[in-house]
Amino acid sequence: MFLLGLTGSIGMGKSTTAQMFADLGCALWDADAAVHRLYGLGGAAVAPFAVAFPDAVIDGTVSRPVLKEIIGRDPGALKRIEAIVHPLVGQDRADFLARTQADIVVLDIPLLFETGGDARVDATACVFVDDASQEARVMSRGTMTRDQFVAIKAKQLPASEKCALATYVIETDTLEHAQAQVQNIVETIRSQLHA
Repeated sequence: MFLLGLTGSIGMGKSTTAQMFADLGCALWDADAAVHRLYGLGGAAVAPFAVAFPDAVIDGTVSRPVLKEIIGRDPGALKRIEAIVHPLVGQDRADFLARTQADIVVLDIPLLFETGGDARVDATACVFVDDASQEARVMSRGTMTRDQFVAIKAKQLPASEKCALATYVIETDTLEHAQAQVQNIVETIRSQLHA
């Protein structure tokens, strides 16, 4: 089993690219989706949050907006939140890897390099698009202001640094170009696996 860490900054096309890998028979594990499961009804994070941050648990689920407010009031809260969430996300990933039969597993992790996740994979792929396209994509979603976008971008490693660290860079300027690069990466990895 080959583990490929997939990352990229906000608006770079990571989710679309992840689906391209899945369409080629790769197993896909999504860190953000894992957090949503953990925070949801019956999720493994609900009970620990009910103890550590009781205000954040509403109707049996962990409220992200309330967590944001808590972090805004108490910057030290982020470390305590991460101490709860990171081990649970790690367990979710381990459970997924134990179940999958795929030859290539793509781990979709937005903060792959920032959290040292690149040390736990066989190779890394970073999606990339120019700054103007990135901003246009994020703004077209209508889910955040430009100030929010700039703030999120500031918390992430610059795209140029992520690309420099990555084994593969996937330029997502067009769907066809991205698809061709994903196909090439999968063929390269499979040829190494089955050599």
